[in-house]
Amino acid sequence: MKRFNLRVCFCFLMIGAYFPALWAADSLHIHLIPQPVNISERPGEFVLDQKVSLMIDAPEEKLNEPAAWFANQLKTISGISIQERRSEKKAIHLKLISAAGKNTIGNEGYKLSVTSSSISLSANTPAGIFYGMQTLLQLLPADTKAGAGIKQLAIPCVEITDYPRFGWRGIMLDVSRHFFTKAEVERYIDEIVRFKYNVLHLHLSDDQGWRIEIKSLPQLTNVGAWRVKRTGNWGDFLPALANEPATDGGFYTQDDMREIIKYAQQRNVTILPEIDVPAHSLALIAAYPNLSCTQSLYSVNAGFRSPVRDDNALCIGNDSVFTMLDKIFTEIAALFPCEYIHIGGDEAYKGFWADCPKCQKRMADEHLKNVDELQSYFVKRVEKILKSKGKKMIGWDEILEGGLAPEATVMSWRGMKGGIEAAKMNHHVVMTPWDYTYLDLYQGEVNAEPPTYGMCRLSDSYNYDPVPDSVDEKYILGGQGNLWTERVPNFRQVEYMTWPRALALSEVYWSPKSARNWDDFIKRMEVQFHRFDAAGIKYARSAYNVIFTPVRNSGRDFSVKLSTEIKGLDIYYTFDNTDPDNFYPKYAGEPLVFPLGATQLNVITYRDGKPIGKQINIKKEELAVRLNARRHEY
Repeated sequence: MKRFNLRVCFCFLMIGAYFPALWAADSLHIHLIPQPVNISERPGEFVLDQKVSLMIDAPEEKLNEPAAWFANQLKTISGISIQERRSEKKAIHLKLISAAGKNTIGNEGYKLSVTSSSISLSANTPAGIFYGMQTLLQLLPADTKAGAGIKQLAIPCVEITDYPRFGWRGIMLDVSRHFFTKAEVERYIDEIVRFKYNVLHLHLSDDQGWRIEIKSLPQLTNVGAWRVKRTGNWGDFLPALANEPATDGGFYTQDDMREIIKYAQQRNVTILPEIDVPAHSLALIAAYPNLSCTQSLYSVNAGFRSPVRDDNALCIGNDSVFTMLDKIFTEIAALFPCEYIHIGGDEAYKGFWADCPKCQKRMADEHLKNVDELQSYFVKRVEKILKSKGKKMIGWDEILEGGLAPEATVMSWRGMKGGIEAAKMNHHVVMTPWDYTYLDLYQGEVNAEPPTYGMCRLSDSYNYDPVPDSVDEKYILGGQGNLWTERVPNFRQVEYMTWPRALALSEVYWSPKSARNWDDFIKRMEVQFHRFDAAGIKYARSAYNVIFTPVRNSGRDFSVKLSTEIKGLDIYYTFDNTDPDNFYPKYAGEPLVFPLGATQLNVITYRDGKPIGKQINIKKEELAVRLNARRHEY
């Protein structure tokens, strides 16, 4: 019998040698996000401890920064210190390779080889080395936490060749509706680079605040950066009362922004600035009232909806508007190294232009047929201002209205249509369709989430593709997730709304489309949750919650179908107003009918005998409203 066991063990060892990927899949549990282009798992592991050397095979100035960053991250995550030494034993090798390899992995790709005796990370550029480091850090055990007395860590042996599908992999953070400090922006940069994002789009101005110092126009921050303080339900706030001090807000000095830009550059992130014009400009108008059509006095909007439209759009017939914008963009262009400046251009209410004598004169002088062409005139004139500063213009898809500026890049948010139209005109496009990429939308059942609007589930983000079938992919620069912050009042909520949907989008923008696999992504995502827990990052578990789909039967009667985004969950329910657990009825797949007299359905999800989603209680009358409003899939 003993001889038989030895033979069986030998057979399994031989299987592991000939089929290393199968061997590793069960024993090593490699769960990377975004999924690499090519990954081959091997048996064995590299033991990381204090004896490991960091060796650089490149001109030192090129890799000194990423090497120092990596060593610091290892120490922060695990407590293990590594240093640059000239020891060949147990080393992590960083190498810039010759130009001959650039056709395979490009400027942001890398090759990573982990054996039991060494780790080799090579790339064409320091950026590629940096992204390879993100992968290497994800190979550490997911629950690694400094201060736990860690002496060594095992890194699984693996061969990886990787490079991104798109060059633009962005996240937009709205710092106007709620202001986030320099330290919080830098923390956000640290979080997104883990998943190979390379653009942070900062929405620096809107009706609710002006957030960047313009030295030639001090009123922009003296007045425009501050509003009266309100807490509660955004949109229902009272406007500023008489003589009420404006104490809520803040702004970045130019020195602050230089530090943020440098911090981002060290992590291969480009900061894209947005100054939103001609609309969404109430903070600018509050500081300089002569810039609107009405020239009325306004306060910075504190988060209320006015029954009458505020004149938050700049007067296009007023030449002082363009003088002002020239000053603003002169300083923005000098401050931000990014080749683009975002001008917004969205949601302009054109009613004031239609009634404004100055705007009407501009239309007559320029032979413009309507206010759409007036907006196009504005956009094209601003593009000339930006070009004179050596910058390219990018804007939301409304800049297409009335005719697109000659060299503009379009950020398509109202679905894919604007991006398709721009790409067919041979303009570059960044895809940001709201129903797939807006991180401020509900990500699960509305009764279990903080109030917002619209729905963008984790699966919506994961399953969308930035390249429509009718478009040449060369015009699609990439895409980004957008986090508008009307209802995101603090940084913990920024994290909650970002993760895990930004995990899904990172894979959309980096990995090959053919590698997309929802079930496999969920397994890898759950490993990242352990990393978030260890790092103290807040994230949403909304994908574990029940989805309610009311189904009409006959007349006014209806039933309710229950489902979940993540497969393999058990749903337990009750109609008697008690709290269900796994001793209650288990949902079997057929729509549920409310028993006579029942007014509420309570549900909860379990996996492997343990609760995993939130308990959600929903009234019958609310389901009826959803059915009648055709709001299925809430």
